[in-house]
Formats: sequence, structure tokens, C-alpha cells
Amino acid sequence: MSSESVGGIFGAIVAAIVLAVAVVFGPIGQYGKPARPAKVEQAPAAAPAAPAPPRGPVIREVPNQ
Repeated sequence: MSSESVGGIFGAIVAAIVLAVAVVFGPIGQYGKPARPAKVEQAPAAAPAAPAPPRGPVIREVPNQ
């Protein structure tokens, strides 16, 4: 056998092993993967009719020291 035929056979064996490992560890495309859920767009929330009245400062009781 010439070195070219040995190289071709060796290359085919390596390619088959690489392909098998690729399929086992990470299937191509959607094969073997769960389908993605469809993206559901929600309607924008309605703005309140009138803005809330402004709140004043928060006053907390401080114990006498």
C-alpha cells in the first residue's frame, strides 16, 4: 500500500469518528432538541387616567434619647 492510500483510509476513519462524536454530543439543528416556545407579545399596559398624587416625606417616630 502506498502512503497516499493509508492516509486516505486514516482520514476517513478520523472523519467518521469526528462525525459520530458531533452527533452524540450536539445534534445538528433542531434534531434532538425541544422546540422553542412561540414568543407571545403582551398588549402594553394601559396608562392610568390621572397620575397619582405626589407623596410627601416619610416621617418616622424617633424615640427620645
